[in-house]
Amino acid sequence: MRGVLFDGKRVEVVDDLEVRGPGPGEVQVAVAAAGLCHSDLSVIDGTIPFPSPVVLGHEGAGVVSAVGAGVAHVAPGDHVALSTIANCGTCGECGRGRPTMCRAAIGRPEQPFSRGGRPVYQFAANSAFAERTVVKAVQAVRIPEDIPLTSAALIGCAVVTGVGAALNRARVGRGDSVVVIGAGGIGLNVVQGARIAGASMVVAVDTDAGKEGVARRFGATDFCSSTGAVREVLPGGADHVFECVGRVSLAREAIELLDRHGQAILLGMPAAAAEASFVVSSLFLDKSILGCRYGSARPQRDFALYASLYREGRLLLDELVTSTYGVEDFAKAAEDAGAGGVARAILTF
Repeated sequence: MRGVLFDGKRVEVVDDLEVRGPGPGEVQVAVAAAGLCHSDLSVIDGTIPFPSPVVLGHEGAGVVSAVGAGVAHVAPGDHVALSTIANCGTCGECGRGRPTMCRAAIGRPEQPFSRGGRPVYQFAANSAFAERTVVKAVQAVRIPEDIPLTSAALIGCAVVTGVGAALNRARVGRGDSVVVIGAGGIGLNVVQGARIAGASMVVAVDTDAGKEGVARRFGATDFCSSTGAVREVLPGGADHVFECVGRVSLAREAIELLDRHGQAILLGMPAAAAEASFVVSSLFLDKSILGCRYGSARPQRDFALYASLYREGRLLLDELVTSTYGVEDFAKAAEDAGAGGVARAILTF
């Protein structure tokens, strides 16, 4: 079968991958569509260290092709969106309703794929850039069949990360002021998460002035081409500032844009060993710096919520899909995504 493979030096589309069948508590999914996220590109450029060879992709949707013993919530033929959180369901963090903090789901890549008889790693417990993949049952979330799979794929990363950061981690409240630095796939979802939460002001910041139209469509009330211009819109600062680029200098600027009792939420992914600095005394006015993993989500609950909001017309999915590419055109999709001109490039099988 076809898939996008990174061997540690170069990435290519291969057609001789194999994937094992589902074991107990697992689901095999025929992937129909997968979003190309910057995290995938970060594996290729080394920003995210990961063992190789590895099948890339982590934002996908498809149709269940087989289920292992003990799986009852999905069946062959069901449409599913894929989560990257392969949480165990039994540890203390899972018991507290915090599956994104499950230690069993962090840093233990498996090898359900093979090529030429040699094992191949799975990226983010998912590997959606393959015609078929095997995931834990908890990662396969059933969705209504009337949601296009090209749009449903985005629920599994861009949407759950951005909207979840606004609703679950920051807990944006009605009437709050929000600044979102970076109007890419994650940033646009933070924008619409803030809109859904009822924020009174949502300021999108991006150096690309061409993104203003789409940012406003997703819910931005204002648009600035630099963080310096935000003070003209919010002289006193913001209740919430989200950094969605992954640049340490912007993390500091996010903190500096906070009002009293404000919080900076860091979503962008810098290099693994990157360090940021800030003026410590600036935090004494009850300001906070928050990390956020995967939108602090509970995927089985949140994916269903986002599907419902989409069907009600309150959550935009189709509008995130800038371009679609056959998997054989991965290089072109990666080039376009790397240039920053797309909200999300979608690979189809």
